[in-house]
Amino acid sequence: MTATTTANSDAVKFAYWVPNVSGGLVISKIEQRTSWDIDYNRKLAQIAEQAGFEYALSQIRFTAGYGADNQHESVSFTHALLAATEKLNVIAAVLPGPWHPALLAKQVATISHLTKGRIAVNIVSGWFRGEFQAIGEPWLDHDERYRRSEEFIRVIRGVWSEDNFSFNGAYYRFENYTLKPKPLAPLPEVFQGGSSRAARDMAARVSDWYFTNGNTPDGIRAQIDDIRAKEAGTGHRAKIGVNAFAIVRETEEEARAVLNEILEKADPDAVKGFHHEVQNAGNASPEREGNWAKSTFEDLVQYNDGFKTNLIGTPRQVAERIVHLKSIGVDLVLLGFLHFQEEVEYFGKHVIPLVRELEAAKEREAVAA
Repeated sequence: MTATTTANSDAVKFAYWVPNVSGGLVISKIEQRTSWDIDYNRKLAQIAEQAGFEYALSQIRFTAGYGADNQHESVSFTHALLAATEKLNVIAAVLPGPWHPALLAKQVATISHLTKGRIAVNIVSGWFRGEFQAIGEPWLDHDERYRRSEEFIRVIRGVWSEDNFSFNGAYYRFENYTLKPKPLAPLPEVFQGGSSRAARDMAARVSDWYFTNGNTPDGIRAQIDDIRAKEAGTGHRAKIGVNAFAIVRETEEEARAVLNEILEKADPDAVKGFHHEVQNAGNASPEREGNWAKSTFEDLVQYNDGFKTNLIGTPRQVAERIVHLKSIGVDLVLLGFLHFQEEVEYFGKHVIPLVRELEAAKEREAVAA
């Protein structure tokens, strides 16, 4: 069975986390046949493209911690992966504060021309206070970080689409600025993450895509319903991406055994340090409901609560769960893996075709009804 690319724009899309940061995607001493170097990542991008993945997301980190001792910069790494592929869209994660929107707008416009418009951006409002302090960047209050991110998005969109662009915000000011060349049409997609009230409100106003941490279907549905209610009457509609850590094996017992080994070999000191940092960030929102606010130790062994989404089992079990996520409003699944190259290839051969079959069956049922 091989992966197929569907022309159906409603088909659920697949993305993978780019391991441009060392340590893999779990805070565990289990073997991870994954490397953060460029040769491994070029090959991985080519495998993913052939496997039916449409997107990859590069990570942004500035300092070491929680097993991530080395970090390649996201925008330049994204460009390298785009240069090694032909169809894959690569999303560069960026932090307002360290990046000025004029710089990012120009970087992305140039890369857009060099790669036939396949670059996108993920605007990360920030969760790692120590990282900001280490590089001398002010650490804003939770909701202020999202207000700055929203201005950042409005600015880059304005710069990409208008001449003589002017903007007078709390964080950014532009006066009659014209960027040339602008990115290729359509404009680069803008992604963002977060689970807090401020994150969802920002997504409902300005973002093309909203990434949420891993969660149960009921938890994800509640977030989507909230965003849709905020969007009502605005003409704006953000697409929804969900984090998941995939463990797909021939039997459910094999998949669960891998999960148990990851948890048994978790690095407790690193997980506790990460837990302290991210729960401070998650609880910093006024409603104390941001990312990681209710995550357990076991959840945090995977950086983005990916175990919660439960894509752990046989190819058919995982495919059925993905199609169920689609039925509640999920447009894209962002995946992490233990051994990226071989597991991305396996996922493309054994899961994505099943998803497409199940999607087609659902469409036939809808037409028949």
